[in-house]
Parts: sequence; C-alpha cells; structure tokens
Amino acid sequence: MISIEGLSKIFTSNKSQITAVDDLTLDIKEGDIFGVIGYSGAGKSTFVRLLNRLEEPTGGRIIIDDQEITALNSSQLRLARQEIGMIFQHFNLLWSRTVKDNIAFPLEIAGVPKTEREKRVQDLIDLVGLTERENAYPSQLSGGQKQRVGIARALANNPKVLLCDEATSALDPETTNSILDLLVDINQKLGLTIILITHEMHVIRKICKQVAVMENGKIVEQGEVLDVFLRPKQQVTKKFVEQVMGTNDENEGINHLINTYDHGKIVRLHFIGETTNQALISKVAKEFTIDINILQGKITQTQAGAYGTLFVQLDGEAGEVDKVIDFITHTSVEVEVIRDAN
Repeated sequence: MISIEGLSKIFTSNKSQITAVDDLTLDIKEGDIFGVIGYSGAGKSTFVRLLNRLEEPTGGRIIIDDQEITALNSSQLRLARQEIGMIFQHFNLLWSRTVKDNIAFPLEIAGVPKTEREKRVQDLIDLVGLTERENAYPSQLSGGQKQRVGIARALANNPKVLLCDEATSALDPETTNSILDLLVDINQKLGLTIILITHEMHVIRKICKQVAVMENGKIVEQGEVLDVFLRPKQQVTKKFVEQVMGTNDENEGINHLINTYDHGKIVRLHFIGETTNQALISKVAKEFTIDINILQGKITQTQAGAYGTLFVQLDGEAGEVDKVIDFITHTSVEVEVIRDAN
C-alpha cells in the first residue's frame, strides 16, 4: 500500500544544515494501523508531512497505492491529496465555520454538488459521534469534539490513507481513549490505512498493529507492537516501553524482594496473548510438590493481545523445581530464572 524508499529531508538555516529525516525506508500494509513513535526532534512530524508533500523531500521516493507521490506535479498532487486525509494536534479548524461547514470545506474545494455534499457531511457527523452538534462553532466544542470534527473533515473525500500527527497529545486521558476507539472503529468500518505519529507509548499499545521507532531522523527499530514490547532492542525503545510497563519501578521493587529470599528459585514468567488467561499457577500447585510464592506481576493489553510478567519464587527440591520450569516452558510461557538460591 505505502512504500517509502530512501526518504530524506534536510533543512538549511543560516548556512547550516539539519537532517530531519535521514534515508528512511519503510513499507506499510493496506488497512494497517501503523504507529511511528519518537521523542521531540526525532523527525516523526516532518516524516508524516513528507508523505503528502506538505514538506518537500530532499531525496527518496514515496509510493501510495501504486502512485509515486514524489513524482507528481502541482495539479496531480492536489488530486492525490484528496486520497490522503490528515488530522493535527491542534485541530486546525476554521473558527468562523460551524461543524458541518468545517467538514464540508474539502468537499466544496473538490466541487462536490451541494445535495451530495450535505448527505456526505451528515453521514460523517453521525460516524464520529457529533449528531446534534452540526451547527455549533469550534469555540463551543470540547477538545475531543474538535478532534472529531478534524477526523470527519479528513474523511470527507473518502481517503485511502489517514495521517494522524500527534492527534491525541492535546487531550486528556479519557478523551484520548475515546478518540483512539473512534480511529479503530473507522479503520474497521472503512478499511482505512492509518499512520499514527506520537510520543506516547500507551497510544501505540492501544490501537497499533505495527510500530516504527524514530531517533535522529532514522528508524532504529520496528516490528509488531507485541514483539517490540516483549523484546525492545534499542535504549530509546526500552524507555518507551517503560512508560507503559513501569519497568524501572518494577525492577527496583523486585530487586528488594529478591534480596530478602535465600532459598528456592526466583523466576520471571512472560505471558503472551492467550497464555495470560491460563490458570498456570493453580495447575503447578496441584501437580507438583513445591511451594509457590507470587512476588509481583503486571498485565497490559495491546492490539495484538495481552502481555504480562509475573515474578514467583519456586521453593522445593531442586529436581522438582526443574520439573516445574520444564512444565511451564512447554505451555508457551517464557521462563527466565532471575535468582537460584538452591
């Protein structure tokens, strides 16, 4: 659906050059919700603006649905942009226009007849949950409602791709969740490909299927969200995972607990997907002659399934403890021995 090859953007200022996007190559599947995460200055917002050429690339190619965006002239680009919707952090609404008139604006530009335009606008108002607010002005709306207008406006021309540049970072947590739920609903109903730019890992965790991590204009890590949560490779990725899992506090707490035990084995269990629902500890307690002490645990939900960690102490004869570890391993739960005090 989207193929990006060697994309770069260099800004020149006061005879100095800043490379915002550096030789970036990426493929995004049709119908995916793809997250791009990075801290401020990583180049992620420049990257998303390059996709519809709100910023002109310094080099590289962008191909969307078999059309090379980087090769289009001005008139061709105007038509192509109708198939690439975009929503912004600060909404970018027309303050002198009502909700319905904001949504209708891109349809007016595209020359859509009035009757067809009015029907399309009402359908979009219903889709984003703004029924009975169509005559309100932006100043009369909450932040979440303004973003819903922005989403409806971005969908007006039936785009194939929706670009979201920090679309929830100006919203409170509850409103953020409602907007993310709306994006998932739109993705499922319309089969829309969504590219979500953010600096918040919980946004990625909640709705994205794939994620790319940006740092200094480059993609330093990418893959399925669950895999990235499980095995973050780069330090920047580990920091983002800590936002959701709280692993720094977890490690401090578990290290204190570990130091209080001088016998048995302390293991960390990694539960992935359906394994998080297994009554594993109960089975082990019933089938093996050992004592099990649960020390600490946490489960978080991703779009691809649940991921959880559980620290337990296994105390008993060495051979029996080894049997338990072998049994757990064969249930698809990953086992990591943290300390062996036998």
